[in-house]
Amino acid sequence: MPIYQAVILAIVQGLTEFLPISSTAHLILFPWLAGWREPGLAFDVALHTGTLLAVALYFLRTWVALIFCGLGMHYPAGASLEQVQQHRRFFWYMVIGTVPAALAGFFFHHLIEEQLRQPLLIGIAMIAIGLVMWWAERTASLRRQMEDSSLGDAVLIGTSQAVALFPGVSRSGITISAGLWRGLTREAAARFSFILSTPVIAGAALIEVPKLLHLHKAAGGLELPLSTLLISIATSAVVGYLVIAFFLRYLQTRTLQIFIVYRIVFGIVVLLLAFLQMGHAR
Repeated sequence: MPIYQAVILAIVQGLTEFLPISSTAHLILFPWLAGWREPGLAFDVALHTGTLLAVALYFLRTWVALIFCGLGMHYPAGASLEQVQQHRRFFWYMVIGTVPAALAGFFFHHLIEEQLRQPLLIGIAMIAIGLVMWWAERTASLRRQMEDSSLGDAVLIGTSQAVALFPGVSRSGITISAGLWRGLTREAAARFSFILSTPVIAGAALIEVPKLLHLHKAAGGLELPLSTLLISIATSAVVGYLVIAFFLRYLQTRTLQIFIVYRIVFGIVVLLLAFLQMGHAR
């Protein structure tokens, strides 16, 4: 893989991971539309490592507080007992919310990698989840902040995150929709989504990235020098961090409408191109 292609895909990953438009879909479809060879799932996960760094750094203080309080400590020292208890509850919500996606990834990893990374299926998923997001926006009450989150929120949002393993669904798209259904504000739903994504992306990276750290190996059939891999991860991390900051500010005053329209239009275009390709292949 030429380094310029790797960097472009890293920028695509950073732009699309935290916006509700499916980074996996774009990483599959962009090479398809550009006439490049698809780099494969392992390289996708390597780029997800970059956005893992982005979300981990952005929410570093939050995660430190959650982990320390979740393990029974009083952190930070100046925090009130109520804040510590709140952090402790939220830590265990994150643990519970991670379980569905972890199980889905363990049992369906090969099915996803070998059979579901097809433009036709991705186009359908782009449109379907766009409609789900539209319904969530239409029915949202927007009455609760993240401090008001509950075990029910963790279960529903965590289960929706498991569905996001299907290419084209979008982790942020479906989990934010689930948060809206639970009455969270848009920003609160996005924060919950981003924090909850951290353990799942980390787990996937621990499984896949070591496969890429052998200089003479291939990722998805394409030669991938370590330098190219590291540049790609750094690029997706920087872009991803900027997108998180932008998107959380955006959701304070705006809706998901522009992303809903984008998903549906893009999905229709992908379906048309896929059908045309199938027609030429006959």
